[in-house]
Amino acid sequence: MNIEFTKMHGLGNDFVVIDAINQCVTLTPEQVRHLADRRFGVGCDQVLLVERPTSDSGAAFRYRIFNADGQEVEQCGNGARCFAVFVRQRGLSDEATLVVETLAGLIQLQLEDDDQVTVNMGPPALEPWQIPFDAPRARTAYLLDVEGHSHEVGVVSMGNPHAVLRVEQVATAPLARLGPLIERHPRFPRQVNVGFMELVSPQEIRLRVYERGVGETLACGTGACAAVVVGQLQGLLDEQVRVVLPGGALDIHWSGDPADHVIMTGPATSVFSGVIAW
Repeated sequence: MNIEFTKMHGLGNDFVVIDAINQCVTLTPEQVRHLADRRFGVGCDQVLLVERPTSDSGAAFRYRIFNADGQEVEQCGNGARCFAVFVRQRGLSDEATLVVETLAGLIQLQLEDDDQVTVNMGPPALEPWQIPFDAPRARTAYLLDVEGHSHEVGVVSMGNPHAVLRVEQVATAPLARLGPLIERHPRFPRQVNVGFMELVSPQEIRLRVYERGVGETLACGTGACAAVVVGQLQGLLDEQVRVVLPGGALDIHWSGDPADHVIMTGPATSVFSGVIAW
């Protein structure tokens, strides 16, 4: 069986995107891992499937995300921007505004005139049971014990769970050591993405993210949103923040009201298309 795909990236966070509307595609975890393998497959952080919607919610498409380890996950902000560009380039939709289904619920994508994509990520989830995170009540910061040392983290879900640590410099942050330890910490029953945030000013942060099931990526859209939410809740950031990641910058807007939606704007790029034979 041959499957057509497109390789895309959002600030270096890269994806294999597959049209599962005009092709019959059912991926096993083993096939996802093969696609994601950078030596024996195509190579990517996540595999994205474009499918028909499964409900009468008014969504134009269903958007599914699989991490490189084969696990299906709830949300991916950089992938959402690539999703919007992909359906336009493939002629699946000519609409500038799209509502799509995800495991985390509906999101809205807006293709801008300057080739940027704005994603309405919805409101952040702050209650521990929503994230999920083992804590009796919501706080702006929690102490997390890791190998006998306490680390202060902000915890939020942007459709997927995030723990955010403030560091003096992201360049020297202990991401390789702490990332996997926090990712699999027992207080996160579904594991967690881990962001290391450096405050530059109330309007700018630097961020590195260790993504669950992937490792460090060049950019993480939901991680950027989560860091801004945590920074605002802790009184560090303004409503409009530029998040500088290793792969480039995203612009995040959030009013600070827990009921308000987080808005993310950034680029999405197609790299090449091809066919893989199973």
